[in-house]
Amino acid sequence: MGVELQPAVTVRRALSVATLAFVLAGCAVGPDFKPPAPPKVATYTGHALENPVATPGVAGGRAQHFADGADIAGDWWKLFHSKALNALVAQALAHNHDLKAAQAALRVAHEDVLAQRGAYFPSVSAGLDASHEKAPVVLAPVPNYPVVPQEYRYDLYTPQLTISYTPDLFGANRRTVESLQAQAQAARFQMIATWTTLTSNVVVTAVQEAALQDQVRATRKLVVLERKGLAILRLRFRKGDASRLDVAAQQTQLAQTEAGLPALVKQLDATRHALAVLVGAFPDQAPAGNLALSDFKLPQSLPVSLPSRLVAQRPDVRLARANLHAASAAIGVAAAARLPSITLSANAGATALAISNLFTSGTGFWGVAASLTAPIFQGGELMHQERAAKAAYVEAAEQYRGTVLGAFQNVADTLVALQQDATALHSAAIAMRAAKTTLDLSRLQLRHGYIGGFELLSAEQAYQQARIALVQAEAERFADTAALYQALGGGWWHHANLARQ
Repeated sequence: MGVELQPAVTVRRALSVATLAFVLAGCAVGPDFKPPAPPKVATYTGHALENPVATPGVAGGRAQHFADGADIAGDWWKLFHSKALNALVAQALAHNHDLKAAQAALRVAHEDVLAQRGAYFPSVSAGLDASHEKAPVVLAPVPNYPVVPQEYRYDLYTPQLTISYTPDLFGANRRTVESLQAQAQAARFQMIATWTTLTSNVVVTAVQEAALQDQVRATRKLVVLERKGLAILRLRFRKGDASRLDVAAQQTQLAQTEAGLPALVKQLDATRHALAVLVGAFPDQAPAGNLALSDFKLPQSLPVSLPSRLVAQRPDVRLARANLHAASAAIGVAAAARLPSITLSANAGATALAISNLFTSGTGFWGVAASLTAPIFQGGELMHQERAAKAAYVEAAEQYRGTVLGAFQNVADTLVALQQDATALHSAAIAMRAAKTTLDLSRLQLRHGYIGGFELLSAEQAYQQARIALVQAEAERFADTAALYQALGGGWWHHANLARQ
């Protein structure tokens, strides 16, 4: 197109403005973020950790020991050696909708960062204006005057190329990009937290389902036994060998056991429904109830990460740190808004009455401009926005510290729970063995005529109750073992698709 060369002095002025803008763009207002140092804490609990006691002969009674400083396996749930459990976790990771939503949120945050980076470059746009106009007679002659004086109509074609650039004088865009990058990191660790929580919830829910199945079976046996016991007492009452008080006591015990059964069944169904939703299915598509506590094996080595490593492994702590970083960058964005900004622009094009004449000599035009804008008075808006950003940083810093403390508390509670679970399981196993011995002796006494059928039923009831207590203790130990892996971060750093993002 026909564009005249600009004078040398105009070029020099434009270059001077651009050079000044780029020199000023080397600084960025606001604080440079420094990640918080790991807490100087040597242990999680106020007392030395003792290895959980073993309970031989029980599925959940394997010996365990704490391994200080040991790393966490990426697929830690496989340490339970259950094919059914592994399949459930795989299905959940592939189909859980909360995890998919968190992954989508991460993609959104990543694209927001890339979009904001576009502000580093000049914007270029092209346009073409075409118009057919009729001018009033009273105005100055139009382009086709006096060719068609009675009409005063003409066509106008204007193709134009426009370039504009706003130098990042005080780092507003860099701080904005920095803030968005921190928000993307927050979205990443939110997704990792969802991933970690999901795997732990699947394991714990599967353990709960297996335990509840055992409890429902044992409770139903108890109901049968107590009904038999009531029938025997009623017969003995009619014969005068038992009192009405004995019958009433047995009726009360039976009613209490029967009342507890619906609650267990309801809890079992709710657990199955929860497990179905975790794996991305509808409640009526719950996985087949083929889980049993005997199918699980306790991991023998329990990793206990160094306290200094916990803040790097826990996704909730990393999320809080990313939020702190974003708040730090937001201070720079608010501070830069109070400072001047420069916009450089240039345009070039041609205007002609006919398309065929657009690229002929004399139709071209161009322009170069620089504008400086500085806020003078906004009623204190910008000042208070900067103060708000600083207060938000203090808020994020306190939330980070609170998250760190919560993480350490979570690990400490889990470690103590594992010790106490093992002790409780040991006691429950002793109680069940004693109840089993009592039952065996009662059967022997019944054969020799030393006791009646009611006493045998009482021994069987005691055994079933001890069995329920043992199942509950086993489930607690399995669940708290899974909770330890989650509390220490879940081993996400061993998964390339999580670690490389």
